[in-house]
Amino acid sequence: MIYLDYAATTPLSQEVFEAMLPYLREDFGNADSLHAYGRKAAYAVENARERVANVLGVAPSEVYFTSGGTEADNWAVRGMGEGGVCVSSVEHRAVLETANAFRKTAVCPVTQEGTVASERFAAALTPETGLACVMAVNNETGCVQPLKELSALCKARGVLLFSDCVQAAGECDLKEILTYCDAIALSAHKIYGPKGVGALVVKKGVRLRPLLTGGEQERKLRGGTLNVAGIVGFARALEIAQRDRETFSARVRVLRDTFEKAICSALGGGVKIDGTNRIGGISHMTFACGGASFLSALDLAGVAAAAGAACSAHSQTPSHVLLAMGADREKALRGVRFSFGRATSGAEADEAARTVVACAQSRRG
Repeated sequence: MIYLDYAATTPLSQEVFEAMLPYLREDFGNADSLHAYGRKAAYAVENARERVANVLGVAPSEVYFTSGGTEADNWAVRGMGEGGVCVSSVEHRAVLETANAFRKTAVCPVTQEGTVASERFAAALTPETGLACVMAVNNETGCVQPLKELSALCKARGVLLFSDCVQAAGECDLKEILTYCDAIALSAHKIYGPKGVGALVVKKGVRLRPLLTGGEQERKLRGGTLNVAGIVGFARALEIAQRDRETFSARVRVLRDTFEKAICSALGGGVKIDGTNRIGGISHMTFACGGASFLSALDLAGVAAAAGAACSAHSQTPSHVLLAMGADREKALRGVRFSFGRATSGAEADEAARTVVACAQSRRG
């Protein structure tokens, strides 16, 4: 089986596992307990917070640990700013649905290439807008958004800018992104860390309302027992991802480009690459023969891929990202996301391309 769904989740790295292991077994204390077990766990959490802050170039007090990207997205929309919210039309559902439910929301359209144009963004900002949400990298297409330009527009209008950086952490400079944004969301399991842990990073001076009450954890803003092992693993995973991001991105970009070239050469007009200005690890294609049955055929043939975001994998609705990019409903049901990771070899990418072509050609008859 060839795994090409690293954008959905990544395997836990050995180095991260080893960092976590003591806190899964002998050092199992609750970080809020006052005895020696608790103090040891609390030290591990605060040490991890400092390490995350160091990687990101922020203060430890600006780092809030969460259960993952979805919770961080929810917290940012619910807890930041005042007044209305402006969101891009290709945001993760965790942002879109939360904004629709809890705020007066303006939606900024994207271009056919999947990016937010400055002029459209400026037009979408209203006098009531207090928070704008634009993800750094789209989780389906891999398109990188122009946060520097959008940040300037936000600052000129006194609007806070939040960015879901879950798909950006493995290939983009998060420290640079944080010079543009007031807050970002991160998730460990996209960067070879554990599932069920992530972070919301909020700049000093930004008001953040509580998400979970009933406990004093995370400066009384997110009650609940802290996932000590997960937090330790997240910090180590983030350190490694940001340290290696340039070499990783360059390597998977070569694999991705070769993979796409082979498929497009064989299928011609039967396939279209979606989006421009993409990170290296994601390839999103719309196939003439695409759809759920095509994904099943790929799975049976030994290639694991996805129809967009894993969070919506069980839905038969068309991709909201492709719809936002101008695709009609039929085409928006035929997109397939392939994503490459640390363990993907050139031989695997080549074999996967041959398998995709064979499956597509067999379905065309």
